[in-house]
Amino acid sequence: MTEKWKDKLTDQLCQALLSLEDMEEAYCFLEDVATIGEIRSLAQRLEVARLLSEAYTYPQIAQQTGASTATISRVKKFLEYGADGYKIVLDRLKGAE
Repeated sequence: MTEKWKDKLTDQLCQALLSLEDMEEAYCFLEDVATIGEIRSLAQRLEVARLLSEAYTYPQIAQQTGASTATISRVKKFLEYGADGYKIVLDRLKGAE
């Protein structure tokens, strides 16, 4: 994981996320901290990651999510070479089902 973007403010943001107790609190925080477009973009990327991890093709993912091939490619890059954040979250979401 790159350390370039980590600082006191990003630490505070991560602590804020960890402090949320349920989905309603998460919705409230997201609504206050980000635009609806930003929230939907993050949600779309997570869905792209889920579909990629299930071996869907780019055309299938684009059709289901509306994501561009550039977004799909970027998410795939982070799935393969990133800090494993997507993998951690996707594994936990699968376990919660």
